[in-house]
Amino acid sequence: MLPMLKRLLAPAPAPLGDQDARLALAALLVRLARTDGNYEAAESREILAILSRRYTLDAASAAALLQEAEAVEANAPDTVRFTRAIKDAVAYEDREKIIEAMWQVALADGVRNDDENRLLRLVANLIGVSDLDSALMRQRVEAANR
Repeated sequence: MLPMLKRLLAPAPAPLGDQDARLALAALLVRLARTDGNYEAAESREILAILSRRYTLDAASAAALLQEAEAVEANAPDTVRFTRAIKDAVAYEDREKIIEAMWQVALADGVRNDDENRLLRLVANLIGVSDLDSALMRQRVEAANR
C-alpha cells in the first residue's frame, strides 16, 4: 500500500500534512473523472488546472502530482472508507473546496453524468458538506463555465 494511504487509513489518522492533503484531493478528483468509465482529456486538463491554481504549481509539478494521484486512486479503498478518512484528516473549509473542485471536474466535459452526480452526492455527504452547499458550489461552477 502506498505510504499516504497507509497514514490516511490508520485506525486514528493524524491530520494530513500539506503534501498528503494535496494528493488526497487530487486522487478524489481522479476517482470522480474515472467514475463514468471514460477518463477524458478534458477532465485530466481540468484536474491539472485545479491543481495548478489551488497550489500555485508549474505545469511539471501539477503533472507529477496528477500522476501520483492516479496511482493513489487506483490503490485506494472503496469511496466510503477513502472519503471518511479524508473527513477525519482534512479541515472543513478544505472539504468544501474539494466539492467545488469535484464539480469543476464533473462539468469539464460539458456533460452531467448520473454516475458522477451520484458520486458527488456520496462524497459530499461522507465528508460533511451539505447538499445545499454542494448545489450552490455546482451553480457557481456552472456560472463560471458560461
